[in-house]
Amino acid sequence: MKKENTSTKAPRRVKKIEKTVFVGLSGGVDSSVSAALLKQKGYKVTGVFIKGWYPDFLPCEWREERRDAMRVCAKLDIPFLTFDAEKDYKKNVIDYMVSEYKKGRTPNPDIMCNKHIKFGSFLNFAKKEGADFIATGHYARKKEYRMKNDECRYELLEAQDKNKDQSYFLWTLTQKELKHTLFPIGHMQKAEVRILAKKFKLPTALKKDSQGICFLGKVDLKDFLNHYIATKSGAVLDMEGNKIGTHQGVNFLTIGQRHGFVINNKINHSKPLYVVSKNITKNTIVVSDNYKDKSNSQGSDTIILKKTNWINNKPNKDNVYFVRFRYRQSLIKARVVLKSKKYIVNLFEGFRDISEGQSVVVYDRKGVCAGGGIISVIL
Repeated sequence: MKKENTSTKAPRRVKKIEKTVFVGLSGGVDSSVSAALLKQKGYKVTGVFIKGWYPDFLPCEWREERRDAMRVCAKLDIPFLTFDAEKDYKKNVIDYMVSEYKKGRTPNPDIMCNKHIKFGSFLNFAKKEGADFIATGHYARKKEYRMKNDECRYELLEAQDKNKDQSYFLWTLTQKELKHTLFPIGHMQKAEVRILAKKFKLPTALKKDSQGICFLGKVDLKDFLNHYIATKSGAVLDMEGNKIGTHQGVNFLTIGQRHGFVINNKINHSKPLYVVSKNITKNTIVVSDNYKDKSNSQGSDTIILKKTNWINNKPNKDNVYFVRFRYRQSLIKARVVLKSKKYIVNLFEGFRDISEGQSVVVYDRKGVCAGGGIISVIL
C-alpha cells in the first residue's frame, strides 16, 4: 500500500529572475556564439546590429553583415534590432582619426569605437530600452568583487586566449560601463568558440574573422586617408641626415614602419629600414636599420600620457606594472608615476617604435588591466 503524502505545504518554487541582454552582433562568429551562450544560460537576449558610418568610396558591406546578424537571430529565435550610430561614429571615430593623422600622430580608431559607440551610445540605447546588460564578442574577462562596505567593484582582465586578447582596446571602460557589460567568450579559446558555433549550428560558424578598422572592415588606410588629407612627397633621411629616398606622405607613416617609402640605392641599404622619427613641418622622415636596438641612444624610455582612465585604482608609483603601446605587443616592465598632474610611464628599457597618439595600456602582475592613456610626449 502506497503511503500518502499528507503534507499541506505547497512545493517550493524558485522564482527565476530573467535578465535582459542586448548583444552587439557584428555578423561574425564571436558575437554570434556570445548570443547563443547567453540564451543557453537563461538570459532574455536581443541581438542588435550597430550601424556605423560608411563613405561612398568604399564597398557597401554592412548590409551583408547585418543580414548575417539577422540570420543568427532567426536561428536562435531571438528578437533583432538595428541601432543607428552613424553620426556618433563619424564624429568620434572617423573625424578623430583623420584629425590625428593630420597632426602626424598615430591614433587607434578601434579604441575610440569602443569608448564612444559600443560602450557609449549603444550601452545608453540598451539601457533606455530596458536592458540590464550589453554583451559583445570581445576576448576579455570581467571579475566582480565586493568591498568591505558591500559595494560591488569590477576588474577588466586579459582573455584566457592570450593570442586573441582584446583588453588593449578596452582600457577606457569605467566602473559604470563594466557593471552593465558581459564578455561571454572571454574565458574561452578561439578554437572552442568555433566548435560551439558548429554545435549551435550558427550560420556564421565557418565565417572568417573580420579585420581592419572597427565597422569599416579591412580597408587600405592610406587610400582611405587620401580622401581627407592632402599629401606631398618628401625626403627620406638616414641617421646622419643624408637624403636616401622619398616618401609619399609623412602623415601616413608610423614609427617602426618599414613600408611606405622608396630608397634610391638599395645596394647600400640591403637591410630592412624602419621609420625612427618624422617631422611634419619639414615633411621628412628618418629611417634606420637598427631601430629595435634598445641600447641605441635614440631609444625612448619615458612617456607622458594624456586623457588617462583608471578602471579601478590609480597606479601606485612604487609598483611594477606591465604595459604595451601596440596590440599584441609583448608586455614591457614599467612604473607609472603622477607628476605635475600628469601620468608618466617610465619603461625599464628604451624603445624606438613609439608614436604620439598611440594608447599605452597598463596591466598588473595578475593580468588585470589597470587602464591607460594616450601618448602625448615621448622623451
